[in-house]
Amino acid sequence: MENRRTPSHRIRYFVRNSNSAFHPKHLSYKWFLLANVMLGTFMAVLDATIVNVGLPKIMASFGVGLDKIEWVVTAYMLAMAVALPTSGWLADKFGFKRLYFIGLFLFTLGSMLCGRASDENMLIAARVIQGLGAGTIQPLGMAIISREFPPHQRGIALGFWGISAAASVSFGPLIGGFLIDRFSWPLIFDVNIPIGILAMIFTIIIQSEYKNKQARSFDLVGFISVTIFLPVTLYILSQGNAATNSAGWHAPFILGYGAIALIALAVFITAELTVKEPLLDLRLLLNHNFGIANIILLIFSLGMFGSTFLLPIYLQNSLGYTALQAGSVFLPVGIIQGFIAPISGRISDKFNPKIPLLIGVVIFAFSFYLNSKLSWLTELNFIMISLYLRGFAMGLMFTALTTVSLSEIPRDKMAQASAITNSIRQLGGSLGVAFLATFLTTRVNFHSQVFAASVKPNSEVYQQTVANMKNHLQYEAGSSPSIATRQGQGIILSNISKQAYIQGIDDDFLLAGFVTLLGGIPIIFLHSKKQKNKNLPSHE
Repeated sequence: MENRRTPSHRIRYFVRNSNSAFHPKHLSYKWFLLANVMLGTFMAVLDATIVNVGLPKIMASFGVGLDKIEWVVTAYMLAMAVALPTSGWLADKFGFKRLYFIGLFLFTLGSMLCGRASDENMLIAARVIQGLGAGTIQPLGMAIISREFPPHQRGIALGFWGISAAASVSFGPLIGGFLIDRFSWPLIFDVNIPIGILAMIFTIIIQSEYKNKQARSFDLVGFISVTIFLPVTLYILSQGNAATNSAGWHAPFILGYGAIALIALAVFITAELTVKEPLLDLRLLLNHNFGIANIILLIFSLGMFGSTFLLPIYLQNSLGYTALQAGSVFLPVGIIQGFIAPISGRISDKFNPKIPLLIGVVIFAFSFYLNSKLSWLTELNFIMISLYLRGFAMGLMFTALTTVSLSEIPRDKMAQASAITNSIRQLGGSLGVAFLATFLTTRVNFHSQVFAASVKPNSEVYQQTVANMKNHLQYEAGSSPSIATRQGQGIILSNISKQAYIQGIDDDFLLAGFVTLLGGIPIIFLHSKKQKNKNLPSHE
């Protein structure tokens, strides 16, 4: 039997049955595994951040508006949210290593297709493929780490895992801005291809296969209902105030789709609570810490993902930043988050996870409040202060929240718990992007009407302003008197539109800060006492 094995089989046999560091029983194995998972996570999160700075150029390239281009972000997050619930079942059924590799392959393939998109519809479709891959990579990565590391090391391990996400937050916009300014926007997707190939090779070499011996049957009703609920809900949010929908939220098709979404949600919840082997074991949410932590995560994600979508657009469209300049402002965020995350994990392991959580919420909300004071004259230093605070807060919050949420979950439920957590985070993020984009359109229209009503063409101030502009344009630009008058009036209208747009963004940030503060309330109900789970391994 041994002689019939191929050379690659013999190599894997040797690696897995020797004193190699890649053997599961080797003390160093879990750390190599952590590095492997960090690489995949870095790639998946990189694309969620790198694309934000490219949105203005993609909008210009395809000639589409914000209501269409938001789907480049939303489609990715939506596909992730659909893939996340099934990743736990597929990993239990077919093996964690095999499914993790498939996730890397789908993500790399989607990246290649994104870079070759000829229109916005093809780009959105390719982003769906990317999202399916990312929706497999992220929950399995967290489940693998939680399974391999004992409780007393899990906080620090998740903290280091958070570094990979933090590095993507920092370097994603910076890399994206450089590639867009120096080359073209398709390269922000092509950059994932070599990283994906490298991650797939490392997965083959490093990871050992693990299958849950108690694999469940597939919950088809749960899968179909959640697959209907998510896209329909996001479509409603994106179309409620769209330019093509004159009836607004009372439009018959909005009400019809709303009924479909509610029915699908009711079917999904009923199925998950009644079937023997649900797609997502929502009964885990009855666990005190896990349930409350996911409520907190949902609220945080609404503000975090939505605000990240807004800032690059403001910097480029309102302040005239290049893509590289807009991307560079995010560099300190991930660095600070990556530095703070392991410290937060250590505090959570040794003391009380509520401490970094509560401090982080206050700082996070305050950073949004600072962003609600933006104007077309805002200086870079003011913007950077809010981002420094945000990176510090995110480093404090998310490692502590992950640690406390999994503190009472048994080992054989880690994949399910990870799928639920990541599904809720992506659902919150998708809703956040869709809702804040819709809210932005509403507030911009509101402020445009208010500002326009305050401009009185017959007033002395208006007439004097137009006259001053006319004189300037005549003598400095060489315009004729009639053309200079029209140009002056156009400048006033342009300034009104610019002010209304920035004021709408300010309102979005203020709403995000308020939502974040609401997310801090459930923290006081978390169990802070560290509890050793007897079902988890205690090996070093």
